[in-house]
Amino acid sequence: MNNTLKFATIALFLCINTFEIVAQENHSILAKKIDAYLNKGVSNGFNGAVLIERNGEVILNKGYGKADKVKNISNTPNTIFDIGSNTKQFTGAAILKLAELHKLKVTDSLHTFFNNLPDDKKNITIHQLLTHTGGFQESLDGDFELISTQDFFRNVFNSKLFQEPGTKFNYSNLGYSILARIIEITSKMNYENFLQEFLFKPSGMNQTGYLLPEWNAENLANGYNRNILDQGTTIERYKEDGQVSWNLKGNGGINSTSNDLLLWKKAINSNKILPQELTEKWIQPYTLEINHYYGYGWGIYNTADKIIYHNGGNGAFTHTIIWNMAKDYFIIYSSNSSSPKIENVAYEIEQALTNDSYVPKEIEKNPYFFVMSFIEQHNINDSDKLLRLIIDKYSADFGTSEVLNRLGYITMRSENNSEWAIKLFKFNTRLFENEANVWDSLGDGHLAIGNKEEAIINFKKAINLGSEETLKKLKKLQQN
Repeated sequence: MNNTLKFATIALFLCINTFEIVAQENHSILAKKIDAYLNKGVSNGFNGAVLIERNGEVILNKGYGKADKVKNISNTPNTIFDIGSNTKQFTGAAILKLAELHKLKVTDSLHTFFNNLPDDKKNITIHQLLTHTGGFQESLDGDFELISTQDFFRNVFNSKLFQEPGTKFNYSNLGYSILARIIEITSKMNYENFLQEFLFKPSGMNQTGYLLPEWNAENLANGYNRNILDQGTTIERYKEDGQVSWNLKGNGGINSTSNDLLLWKKAINSNKILPQELTEKWIQPYTLEINHYYGYGWGIYNTADKIIYHNGGNGAFTHTIIWNMAKDYFIIYSSNSSSPKIENVAYEIEQALTNDSYVPKEIEKNPYFFVMSFIEQHNINDSDKLLRLIIDKYSADFGTSEVLNRLGYITMRSENNSEWAIKLFKFNTRLFENEANVWDSLGDGHLAIGNKEEAIINFKKAINLGSEETLKKLKKLQQN
């Protein structure tokens, strides 16, 4: 090798090495910035886990806050969260796997799989169900309402369509439950068994599913509505019921971890699950949903970059996946303390990831957590200070009587907090004095501590404002 070529080779090596070092340093700076943002959010009620992969490198993979407050178990990358409607991407992939196996086509109509359908349902296609254009309403019953397969689908197919099939987007959990049943009919396997066999096992995912995984109990996250009401884990509920309700199967409720979902992303990228042409079909922007599109279980940004995403939630858990295929970044955001204040955290992370100068918006306390934290840290003599804070600093969060009303009942059920409950109900009557319900609730508060006379006074105020239910309550009280 002559000297010129030798020096050129060395220079090229040094350039590449320098580039890699700079990239690693940039990733480190970015990870520290996002980590600091999330750590600060913990004191304001954020609990969860975040994984960020960029250009094939995991730059952040951590848990924040608590998975179980009573047992003092922290969240980690292996903590198991309910991923909500991110379940839909698995249903979409399972349908395409069956298409690959020549078991069905996405153009097949419902009458191919179900007998005795009403005329308005017969020609609805799999494609329409996948893209939320089948015309079905969003849901029929609660997530854990147990019902037989026969009764559920009789109710679904007898329900009135929300719109003409194939005309426009209308988000429908029912449509994805129908798809789950089509997977079962076509494969002759239980929905979850099919996902385990054809999606999760090939991906190396062993902590994803409903009932089949050997769950590590120490890694299960409890869900906290507004970061105050412990709703336990959905896995415990599935085990208690011995099944997953058809109101949830196929459209939501799967549990998983950050690490498992990264394995899923890698399996998709390497075509372990679907051939490339079917993966492309999975993430095609088919139907317009306000300012973005929907594919087969994915939302798709209306941008030059190919960015797919989806959210999920159930009142206790919040989950978001964002995957920019063009710029090669992947974000998994999981939280077990759901509230409107933390639902957009994943998008704040994305902004920071794509704009070095962007400062993520601070994670704020939700009004429920704010009030309960104040009560824990102060005695009843500071109650007027709480009211001033509500009026001066948090007025936007207390724009309706519903928030303080709920907090009053939550506090009333808490041990030794009856005085605070009365205070919260009284605050509500000062803020919304012309609403009958706030006086009815104040009456309930007094009644709960045995102050019947004060209860009657407040019930009468509610009656004067038109509450017929309170009138019935008062008559019953006066009879006793």
